[in-house]
Amino acid sequence: MKKTMFSALGMAALIIGCAPTDTVTKNTINQEEVMSKLSLEDKAHFVIGSGMAGFTGDEAVIGATKNLVPGAAGTTYPLDSLGIPAIVLADGPAGLRIDATREGETATYYCTHFPIGTLLASTWNTKLIGEVGQAIGEEVKEYGADVLLAPALNIMRNPLCGRNFEYYSEDPVVAGKTAAAYITGVQKNDVGTSIKHFAANNQETNRMNTDARISQRALREIYLKGFEIAIKESKPWTVMTSYNYINGTYTSESKDLVETILRDEWGYEGTVMTDWFGGKDGAKQMWAGNDMLQPGKVEQFDSIVAGVKSGKLAEADLDRSVSRTLNLVEKSPRYQGYKYSNKPDLKAHAAVTRQSAAEGMVLMKNEKVLPFAETIKNVALYGNTSYDFIAGGTGSGNVNHAYVVSLLDGLKNGGYTVSEELKTTYETYIADAKKKAEAALEEQAKKDPKTAALVKFLPQPLPAEKQFSVDELTKQAESADIAVITLGRLSGEFLDRKVADFNLSDSERQLLQQVCDVYHKANKQVVVLLNIGGVIETASWKDLPDAILCAWQAGQEGGNSVVDVLSGKQSPSGKFTMTWPVKFSDAYSSKNFPIDEDPRIDMMNQGQKGNVRNVDYTEYEEDIYVGYRYFDSFDIPVSYPFGYGLSYTSFEYSDAKIAQKDDAYDVTVTVKNTGTYEGKEVVELYVSAPDSKAANKPVKELKAYAKTKNLKPGESETLTLSVKAADLASFDADASSWVVAEGEYQFLVAASVQDIKATLPAQVKAQQTKAHDVLKPNVKLNLLKR
Repeated sequence: MKKTMFSALGMAALIIGCAPTDTVTKNTINQEEVMSKLSLEDKAHFVIGSGMAGFTGDEAVIGATKNLVPGAAGTTYPLDSLGIPAIVLADGPAGLRIDATREGETATYYCTHFPIGTLLASTWNTKLIGEVGQAIGEEVKEYGADVLLAPALNIMRNPLCGRNFEYYSEDPVVAGKTAAAYITGVQKNDVGTSIKHFAANNQETNRMNTDARISQRALREIYLKGFEIAIKESKPWTVMTSYNYINGTYTSESKDLVETILRDEWGYEGTVMTDWFGGKDGAKQMWAGNDMLQPGKVEQFDSIVAGVKSGKLAEADLDRSVSRTLNLVEKSPRYQGYKYSNKPDLKAHAAVTRQSAAEGMVLMKNEKVLPFAETIKNVALYGNTSYDFIAGGTGSGNVNHAYVVSLLDGLKNGGYTVSEELKTTYETYIADAKKKAEAALEEQAKKDPKTAALVKFLPQPLPAEKQFSVDELTKQAESADIAVITLGRLSGEFLDRKVADFNLSDSERQLLQQVCDVYHKANKQVVVLLNIGGVIETASWKDLPDAILCAWQAGQEGGNSVVDVLSGKQSPSGKFTMTWPVKFSDAYSSKNFPIDEDPRIDMMNQGQKGNVRNVDYTEYEEDIYVGYRYFDSFDIPVSYPFGYGLSYTSFEYSDAKIAQKDDAYDVTVTVKNTGTYEGKEVVELYVSAPDSKAANKPVKELKAYAKTKNLKPGESETLTLSVKAADLASFDADASSWVVAEGEYQFLVAASVQDIKATLPAQVKAQQTKAHDVLKPNVKLNLLKR
């Protein structure tokens, strides 16, 4: 800071209070005055955060600070003498992540653990997602944070990506619309969001050094499109760049990405920040338009100051980032003087998470077993995670919640009786397994102190499923009305999943087979629950049980939410936002994904930059054929298709029509509940281009969707789904343009990508929109074509 003392009057001159509007006083920053009083060193400090004690940035971290709001990810750098406070940045996206307890205090600061992003997206209900976002935003504000580092909407390129549990879909329209609803909800509280990870953060292996090599077309149509939708529709306060390279350049050092596309093409006006310790060259990051480097380190400060002095970095570029960061501070509750209570309405938010979780669960199979009949009272509960329910993922996406309702608790709360003998058996088995796991972790930490602080954030292997003899199962079946088996998977940051995690283990398969055999022999039914964060293999065993419910990881009220569905209190209406392949190798991206990490990559997935395929670089050879775009276009059988989900009732689609209005197409369809239960239905609108084969386009692509209200038996609702002509464009890399081909397009009204209810033809005129010729691959890619 320049050696100038400021009186209270001088400080006040930098803060201008506007006249009250609706009793709210808007404080503004006089940026011209502030900038005039900042030295080069002040500016460099201001844009690099306030640091993170004990970490150098050479290893992967979970952001943490003890300042202002303990346990938050970090803060901006304060300019106290100018009246510019530090503001608090805190992790999400399944809820606010701060410390639940504080040294020297008896008060607690628990936050609500909401469902994982995958479950929220599976609701296909943007209104509901907005309500969840609004509840999360209220906790952010009342606990004194200013910006929530969420949502995460990278594409589910491969089933084994370690952070898929945080992401929304393999489809950019679902991802973008879901993120937009979440952002809008959070920001209704006058707190900010940070949409992440911009862009192509599709693997955790060597995530801070890997180069995503992607065609310009795939980048535009798949990996950037969701960000474009969300940014234009919801205007997040901040955008967070990702750790990885794209086509040879770190994202946080890519002017083509951060300025040309994000700002020049999309019109974004907010602040851009790095992920924690992302990128290498502070001066280059400033030049690229990455306004704030978090959490900040000395090397970045030195690079910026030296860059300006040497002329490598124009001071005007640094000033631009200072200004954008001041804009962020100015909007914050902390700068506006909000008096936070530390008492958000956790009880009301528990009700929100319970209802939203139930709506996102996907009924995969139902042979007249669900909802439970009134005669079902006694439930035999199998599977470790039935008793130790998984609320969500680990890492920065974790939440310090006060409790988790297990499936056992949920069943009891729902009026069902669970075998006490089984309960005792499992609780003993699980406790012993946890003791062994904790001992192993302690031993590992002793051998490698560097990772000790982060071990708790890693997903740890689940114990093998407990086995029972046929005689034991037979005896248990005699006193039970039905069996429920829960299969669980942990989710988390830092590590990509293994193929073994995708497949059932031997102990899971044996338990499933034996329970089904014994209970079916006794003329009793079996329900399988999937308490998971991502896709698993189902084709080899889905014929065994009578019903399968994908409960995902449903947050702290998970057990209650599951039982709301099992009992029929709430009819399932979730649908998959990703494809479930028959086997892992059926996903074309499996050819280019780190299935077995290179041995030199340490536990934190760091390593040094080298030239190992799928570790140091990954070539996206599937190009635009991600998820259903591949399976559908190349006729590859799947276990469950994109957009699939059953209900307790049935629906009839009728009177589908299409009408052109200006430069858009409105599709209307009437949905009628023809069954005996209440329920909601998701209507999906796909479009097939006239030149799809000749122009190497997918057979069809999702362009819009809508969800009915809760329809009573016999009740109908007419939905309208709108598609702009520009949304039909494909990216032509040779012309650097978005191109809509002229001709007859087929608008497909559907219940899933494979369940088409009506086909509506429409003539579309040609159009072409020029884009910048940027982000070219620096190597030749062997791209998949139809």
